[in-house]
Amino acid sequence: MRTILTLAATAAASPALAASKNPFSAEFYKLSNTDFIVAISFLLFVGVLFYYKVPTLLGGLLDKRAEGIQSELNEARALHEEAKELLASYERKHAEVQDQADRIVAQAKVSAGEAAEQAKLDLAASIERRVAAAQDQIVSAEKNAVKQVRDEAARIAVAAAGEVIAKEMSAAKSGSLIDDAIKVVESKLH
Repeated sequence: MRTILTLAATAAASPALAASKNPFSAEFYKLSNTDFIVAISFLLFVGVLFYYKVPTLLGGLLDKRAEGIQSELNEARALHEEAKELLASYERKHAEVQDQADRIVAQAKVSAGEAAEQAKLDLAASIERRVAAAQDQIVSAEKNAVKQVRDEAARIAVAAAGEVIAKEMSAAKSGSLIDDAIKVVESKLH
């Protein structure tokens, strides 16, 4: 580090030396020459800097700054790696969740299909039960209608027979029929 600063000081002093006509002449080293005074002042300034170890202090400060920057870079790399791992973890979780959602949707479709099939079967069974119940009601209504027709026919036949008998029946004949009926009832009761 010292060598670099010495070279820098020499390079900085060279414009002052280059400004004079001949730096190796005796005229150059007189106190009346401003170039000589500037060169001596510059060398004294550089000497004071070296005496108080300013280059070492500046080097230490620069080294500390470089260490700080390096530690920040290392921390940034660590954070970058951690962020990459976290991103990969989230991407894996996203893929797992997406896969699980796809499985749930597929299962829901299968369940919906099964439920639709079961609903069709239940509907068919319900229709069959209703058709059977309707057929039973039709058969029952037919039996009732036949019975009502028979009952009405019997009532009409009895009424017609009663009218015919009433017209043809005399008092003597009706008495003998009553007596015959009483005898039949007595024989069946005893």
